[in-house]
Amino acid sequence: MVDKKKDSERLAKQLGKNVSERRKQLGWSQEQVAERVGVDAETISRFERGANLPSLPTLEKLSTALHSSVGELLAKQRPVEASETAAFNAWISNLSPGDRAFVMTVVRNCCDYLGSR
Repeated sequence: MVDKKKDSERLAKQLGKNVSERRKQLGWSQEQVAERVGVDAETISRFERGANLPSLPTLEKLSTALHSSVGELLAKQRPVEASETAAFNAWISNLSPGDRAFVMTVVRNCCDYLGSR
């Protein structure tokens, strides 16, 4: 028989771990995430501790704020490349189109240089 309470607790812990890791990858505080999601910092803390599961609308806002998919936030293991790509996207998301293009050019030049040595 399925123990729904244990399944919910496991899911809450996994979600909390992934939210915390993602937030730290982005270099954000719980307050910064809370502001982007439209909740208070204590709510983010409860999610990260696995004490509460967010509602579906809040989970969607959380995934958008963290530049991650809902699936990635719920997954047991997240691919490193996807995490790095999401972090890069988050860093440049607030830049103007011209500044984003500049950053992309600099990164491409760095990668071309490092790849050729």
